[in-house]
Amino acid sequence: MRGARGSEAIAARRKGRQGQWAPQVRVFLVGGALTAGGVLTAHLTVTEWRLTPGLLLIGPVLISARKGPKATAGAVVWSVAISVTWPLALSVVDRHSGELSPAAVVFECLVLVIGGGAAVHGARRRVAREAELVRVAQRSRDAVLRPLAAEVGGVGFSSLYRSVSEFGLGGDLYDLARTPYGPRVLIGDVRGHGPEAAVLGAATVGAFREGACATPALVDLAAGLDTRISGDLGPEDFVTVLLAEFVPGEVRLVNCGHPAPLRIGLRAEPLAPSRPSAPLGLGPRPQLQRARLGVGERLLLYTDGLSEARDAQGTMLPLDDRVREAACLPLLPECLDALLSLATAHAGGSLQDDLALIMCEPRRATSMGEGGGTHDPPAVRDRCL
Repeated sequence: MRGARGSEAIAARRKGRQGQWAPQVRVFLVGGALTAGGVLTAHLTVTEWRLTPGLLLIGPVLISARKGPKATAGAVVWSVAISVTWPLALSVVDRHSGELSPAAVVFECLVLVIGGGAAVHGARRRVAREAELVRVAQRSRDAVLRPLAAEVGGVGFSSLYRSVSEFGLGGDLYDLARTPYGPRVLIGDVRGHGPEAAVLGAATVGAFREGACATPALVDLAAGLDTRISGDLGPEDFVTVLLAEFVPGEVRLVNCGHPAPLRIGLRAEPLAPSRPSAPLGLGPRPQLQRARLGVGERLLLYTDGLSEARDAQGTMLPLDDRVREAACLPLLPECLDALLSLATAHAGGSLQDDLALIMCEPRRATSMGEGGGTHDPPAVRDRCL
């Protein structure tokens, strides 16, 4: 048994090394093909031409703009090899073709090595700069999208976030605050993806944290968010937002262009507003919506990464019994993992849009005077101080 496990481990390591080097090998071959293709095209289309180091550096320079230093170095090796072997090949095919002297070949190789070294250095600096951007983006994401407290004011919460951006940072946003009016939750979606959308998302979350405890009416809180972030929005920018406030036996909602939440009970029921409102930045005029939400029921808040996940035929994920079954698992984090798996499987194994999920579950009928009080986790209790 131990020998079999050892063989499996060795095979797994070999497979991992092969998978790690496969992209580099592909880029190496592509770099050689680009350089050789350019040389061959020039030879076939131009009557009098000469193989110059500048032509041979096309492949390394192009690859250095997209790939790392290893791939760029591979392209440089290709260029040097072509510089050495091409005159020999021409002399075999065409006896009358002029041959470069050994000194000229050495000079061209030296130029290629120097130029290729500059390309490798540029690729290394670009990769290091991108790695630093990734670290900064991840720190920003962690500061804005904090894990939600497990319970606030008698309501259980769990959150999940996935971004399709290469930096792991997107336009979906969420937050939770304990307030004198009950736990308040924000979920939203900024138009677009990547770091630019994340900046607007951070501004929206910051405005929510400033106003959640100081604004009694939920509609006024939405208006304050719109006023606060309007100066940060471009001509085509907007933010869909859903605010939820939990009081004993019900949830109060203000929806500004966001997908309607699902009340999970005997069935999955969307709590759509009677009159749709525009998103933030487009003149929202939302209304307060009240809905029953008792112990034993759950409320799923989500972004369109769930509802608009599409299969190969372009069909969106139906919010039907499969969603309800996933949302009824015993533990809230299990529910969100199951919903993520459901959306990913429907989309063919890869999501095309950012996704944020929040599951809310009333667990005890607290009075407004309790409001979560001393039972709330310190991180949430201190947020509104």
